[in-house]
Amino acid sequence: MAHPDLHIDDTDDLQLFIDRLNASDKPEHAAIASEIEVLQSIYGDNSIRLWSPPGGDANNGGHLRGISPDSPNDDGDTPSLRILVSLPSTYPTSSPPQLQLLSKYIGPFGADSALFGAILRTFISVNGVEWSPDTVCVFDGLQNVIERCTKWYEDRLSVERAGELVRADEKAGGGVAKEADGGGGGVARTRGEGGVDATTPPTSGLPAGIQLHVADPITDRKSVFVGRACQISSPSEIPLILSHLMSDRRIARAAHPIINAWRCQVGAVLHQDNDDDGETAAGGRLAHLLQTLEVNNVLVIVTRYFGGIHLGPDRFKHINQAARNALELGGFLDTSPEGAKKRGRKH
Repeated sequence: MAHPDLHIDDTDDLQLFIDRLNASDKPEHAAIASEIEVLQSIYGDNSIRLWSPPGGDANNGGHLRGISPDSPNDDGDTPSLRILVSLPSTYPTSSPPQLQLLSKYIGPFGADSALFGAILRTFISVNGVEWSPDTVCVFDGLQNVIERCTKWYEDRLSVERAGELVRADEKAGGGVAKEADGGGGGVARTRGEGGVDATTPPTSGLPAGIQLHVADPITDRKSVFVGRACQISSPSEIPLILSHLMSDRRIARAAHPIINAWRCQVGAVLHQDNDDDGETAAGGRLAHLLQTLEVNNVLVIVTRYFGGIHLGPDRFKHINQAARNALELGGFLDTSPEGAKKRGRKH
């Protein structure tokens, strides 16, 4: 970091620089020093260090290079983010900082130009961080970058997992057969004996007498939707069944593992509930489906593996269709002999 009267050279360490800021007669320098100390307390003393551009004029602006450890991967470890924070001489009086992603990779994935550009626009984009003159804001900017990179990373994990599951299904079934989904416009169903949700045995068992009916997956633009349905006799069975599913790592790793709705008649009282599981309004749509079909004593669950491409309203069509397929497979719907062809498997 540098201002016209504060020069950075390669011999400076961060504490010396903070001391020089505090010794300055400019109030904005003290504010920056305090901000750096706060960042150290949050991210760790060794996560922030000074940087000046090689061969550049440090008096044209100051820079802090920070390593933020706050973007977790699916194993609980933390792929590091290297972020360059450039502080102009007019910060924070009349200019915001500029943030730049220095990491070429986040975990195993190569960062793309869209992510780099979004981070550069952190303080000038409507989707970024609002900045006001005379306000320090590096922490807010870093948190925005961490959240943006975490979302980017998790989306790519979902794409990779969906691809692995589909490839596992192809291998188990000896190939993939596709059929047009009525009105689906290019939607394909992946077929195979193993199925997209073939798993290692879950660690949490199902309640006695519960049998899950699992429909064939629906695949659209790399997103995969798997419907499951089972008969229930008591609302108390719901958390046990959902826990059983979440104990399966392949299900738990989906973007939305257990979107669900259920209806259960106990005596004269009809109990019902639903859960979006992060897919806004999806649970309510499943509840409406059960109500429309007049299906009671049934739990229906849809697992969605996000493929990296936003589907818009189509995602609700696939969620409902996956649920309906599972209900049909379990024999919960009144169907004609011609419409009673069941797809999927039981477990």
